[in-house]
Amino acid sequence: MRAFLLRRMLTMIPVLVLVSLIAFGVTSLLPGDAALAILGESLAKDEKLYQSLRRELGLDLPVYAQYLRWGGRVLTGDLGVSIRSKQPVLEAILQRLPPTIQLTMMSLVLALVVALPIGLISAVRPNSWADIVGTVLALSGVAVPHFWLGILLMFLLAVWLGLLPPSGYARLLDDPLASLRLMIMPCMTLATGLAAVVTRQVRSALLEALQDDYIRTARSKGLEERAIVVRHALRNALIPVVTIIGMQTGRLFGGAVVVETIFSIPGIGRLAVDSIFYRDFPVLQGVVLLMAVAVLLINLATDILYGYIDPRIRYT
Repeated sequence: MRAFLLRRMLTMIPVLVLVSLIAFGVTSLLPGDAALAILGESLAKDEKLYQSLRRELGLDLPVYAQYLRWGGRVLTGDLGVSIRSKQPVLEAILQRLPPTIQLTMMSLVLALVVALPIGLISAVRPNSWADIVGTVLALSGVAVPHFWLGILLMFLLAVWLGLLPPSGYARLLDDPLASLRLMIMPCMTLATGLAAVVTRQVRSALLEALQDDYIRTARSKGLEERAIVVRHALRNALIPVVTIIGMQTGRLFGGAVVVETIFSIPGIGRLAVDSIFYRDFPVLQGVVLLMAVAVLLINLATDILYGYIDPRIRYT
């Protein structure tokens, strides 16, 4: 296991380097001047002040030199300083991290609670009305965009029925009830796509597992159908399901950008959007790098989980 983890950690290094190159390169190509954003139109007219600030920010250097300077600071844990708030980027990201973690984890749990039973029923009773309804719901969940579903839920549940607050955020530790009520619609919006994909994968993998020889052997021995499906078939079908969940969990961070903007949640996604609007490139680069690290760690956790699901898998 140690050798496996070491190899995986080493393979993450070139991926992170590539992500950092893309993040730095794309933000460098975006229109706007960081020095101008800091000084404003009036103060930027002072050429000496303007050029002095550009030298302080390193904007007078070639792009490759700027990247090496930024990359060297990143290796020491210094992601820079926000142009807008003058706050260290790492500190700003850590402050916005709890709402995003809460949103993604609650969405993941909601998606699994909905997807696993529907996928299981669809596989056990193929071509039944339950299977047809599950298929329609899954296809609808994949097809509906996050932004449209979020606005629709806001209009239906908040504006029309008045059951939930339309937007906002409350810390879970400060006011658990208000926090959960504010998170219902964002979690429904974010979980829909994941639930749809997992439902189809559970159905497909379980249908295939139920056709294997060991299932026929278990049935011939007189085991209960429930025990056959849950203890034997479902466990063997979980490997591809866990793979899909790991891949889609990384996509939750991308969906969080849209959802947090719609529902005014002060998370990482909202921070990224605000950074684009205000040309706060250091914060945007830090957010992209953090999301890349999160996705890599999720994929690593998924690979490790394989060994616990299937004891035949060994890591060397």
